[in-house]
Amino acid sequence: MRVAIAGAGAVGRSIAGELLENGHEILLIDKAPTAISVERVPQAEWLLADACEITSLDEAALQRCNVVIAATGDDKVNLVVSLLAKTEYGVPRVVARVNNPKNEWLFNEAWGVDVAVSTPRLMSALVEEAVSVGDLVRLLRFSHGDANLVELTLPPESALAGTQVGDVEWPEDTSLVTIIRGTRVLTPSR
Repeated sequence: MRVAIAGAGAVGRSIAGELLENGHEILLIDKAPTAISVERVPQAEWLLADACEITSLDEAALQRCNVVIAATGDDKVNLVVSLLAKTEYGVPRVVARVNNPKNEWLFNEAWGVDVAVSTPRLMSALVEEAVSVGDLVRLLRFSHGDANLVELTLPPESALAGTQVGDVEWPEDTSLVTIIRGTRVLTPSR
């Protein structure tokens, strides 16, 4: 899979490294010469360019990408990159970094964003997860529709402890993704 990442700072380089380890073809784009650190991610392609400029995205051959990740530290740039990737180049999947939680409402389909990743939201979800048992913790909001990925940790004394998943009356619009018991990951069946 070909992935273009706008923003070659610490976040962009980290994402690139992980995706390269999984066998993907990566292009890192940044307009700051100081961000171009080929020696840090030598297997990636690098492009010194402004990802908000059509000519730069033409040079990057964005239309060949399966995914574009807008990972800069500037929400305005991430929104412009997302919109251009989706509308001008028809990139099937666009993931955008949300830096300021107040801007999270903008990162949606109208701006070309398929998945918005809000670091503050993820951090708060992880904190909530660490301290809450019995409460729903929102981990991720999907921009298509009104879906959320949530986690529910049941205390051992819960009335549902020991109940088969298929016997639990879940809300109508619930879809179980996985169950974790101790260190085991289980695929649920209804």
